[in-house]
Amino acid sequence: MSSELQNFLRSIPSMDELLSLPWAAETELELGRDAVKSLFGEVLDGIRMSAREGETPPARISDVIEDEARRLMEARSRASLRAVVNATGVVVHTNLGRSPLPGEALDAVASVARGYSTLEYSLESGGRSHRNAHVEWLLCRVTGAESALVVNNNAGAVLLALTSAARGREVVVSRGELVEIGGAFRIPDILSFSGAKMVEVGCTNCTRAGDYRSAITDETALLLKVHPSNFRMEGFTESAARSELVALARESGVAFMEDLGSGLLEELGVPELGGESTVRACIDAGVDVVTFSGDKLLGGPQIGCIAGSRELIDGMRRNQLIRALRVDKMCLAAFETILRMYLKGNSGEIPTVNMLRAGAEKLRARAEELRCSIEELFRELSVSSYDVSVVGTEDAVGGGSFPAAPLPGWGVALRSTTGVRASHLADGLRNASTPVIAGISCDSVVLHVRTLWGDAGTGVLNALREAVGGGRLR
Repeated sequence: MSSELQNFLRSIPSMDELLSLPWAAETELELGRDAVKSLFGEVLDGIRMSAREGETPPARISDVIEDEARRLMEARSRASLRAVVNATGVVVHTNLGRSPLPGEALDAVASVARGYSTLEYSLESGGRSHRNAHVEWLLCRVTGAESALVVNNNAGAVLLALTSAARGREVVVSRGELVEIGGAFRIPDILSFSGAKMVEVGCTNCTRAGDYRSAITDETALLLKVHPSNFRMEGFTESAARSELVALARESGVAFMEDLGSGLLEELGVPELGGESTVRACIDAGVDVVTFSGDKLLGGPQIGCIAGSRELIDGMRRNQLIRALRVDKMCLAAFETILRMYLKGNSGEIPTVNMLRAGAEKLRARAEELRCSIEELFRELSVSSYDVSVVGTEDAVGGGSFPAAPLPGWGVALRSTTGVRASHLADGLRNASTPVIAGISCDSVVLHVRTLWGDAGTGVLNALREAVGGGRLR
């Protein structure tokens, strides 16, 4: 080790010196002394390693260590899971938590979370009950199914259904439906994990009912149809109709399962979003088991639903896997509220449904209102370096639903007239106290109003005040 390196390492402040800094003592109140000491250690280890690897040591090492440690500790002192404003125009935004919940559902969650509840207790009998009972009857009412149950998400629903109905037996599925659905959820892998034997039929682009018929043997447990999610094929394509597979399953004495994915409970009435089957349509057509998500088009919390044949679902209840996939009390409280809103005909009050149904005229009026509010804020801040305009946008459903059906919308575009890059303004909005996640188009930050739910407009104005009011992004 060179003498220069030795001198540099000796100049690094000791841990006791760093812990005695006034701001470090304040941070201890948030993180605890051990955590502060550990974070200082991370910074010191990094400095020493860089020096040993030959990097030029910084001139003012104490300041460098303090700056880096403060940055790291400020980041660790903030909650990681935080509320954000979604100004992207993607309604079911997976990275941003998918579907926001209505106030009624939030009240229900708070009610059961703050104390004890009837999670697995029957007030009628005074004894134990099952947690699924809170939503099963409601699910049957809104879907028309004989029976239903819920698990933690749709991947769990598919796994439970396959494990219960087809473990050790054959499942016939089209090659064109062996898809990967976000987060490395692959249908072939789920089939393998369930213990079922996958039998591929047809071609990637073309599978007919006759292909399924030819594959059925004495070992076949069920026919499986999978929603393609965000995967689409164009050109010469063909797939077996649901009615054909229902008839074939009945004729052959096997079950027919459909993974519907998105969980649409009723028609949205949006011209651009036609063609997606509702759960009830599947049940009415005779599908034995339908699996679907609760947090996509349905507009509820993360949950996986299974609806269909009483006999098959009773078998799933007896599967030991159901305990590993069970739903917690807060999710159940929210989902029960959402289902009751559908039952009462109040689905338009569910944020996801409301945002999807928002018409162009309404969205343009909201964009004009937001533009006026932003211009008023900029006048207050004496900011004259941005063009603020109302623009047409291309919104999206998100969550793997309707990938080929963009939603025409409206938004507000902010373009700097002094050379501030749109990406820098977007960074400023994203790092505000209440982060705003926006789109960028033609070197403008675009705030899509479709997904500005509730008081999100106020959040946008507050974030702009922080980002632009300070001067760096003027």
